Amino acid sequence: LHTDLDKGDSSVKYTLSGDGAGSIFTIDQTTGDIHALRSLDREEKPYYTLRAQAVDIDTNIPLEPESEFVIKVQDINDNEPKFLEGPYTASVPEMSPVGKILCRVLRSPFFAGENFFSF
Repeated sequence: LHTDLDKGDSSVKYTLSGDGAGSIFTIDQTTGDIHALRSLDREEKPYYTLRAQAVDIDTNIPLEPESEFVIKVQDINDNEPKFLEGPYTASVPEMSPVGKILCRVLRSPFFAGENFFSF
């Protein structure tokens, strides 16, 4: 976050509020840089809504309207998938069309999105 009114003379302070402000996210009050204080996990919380604002350091009067933004946590495969049954076998009929599904298997743990693998 940065305002054009910030001339670098330490007269502007940046503030942060919303989901996880101060505990998960922090803002450098001088530069407006926002940082995560710990790793984020999509299974724990898929997004955070934060609000940031530039205020006069002496009067605490806002210099601009509050900015709201959403941090969407991307999912990574941080849990090795396990297949619920197996081993799996499938036969391919002669002259089968390209893309024919031969077998579908369910994985665990479940993730947002597709939980089946098709072969």
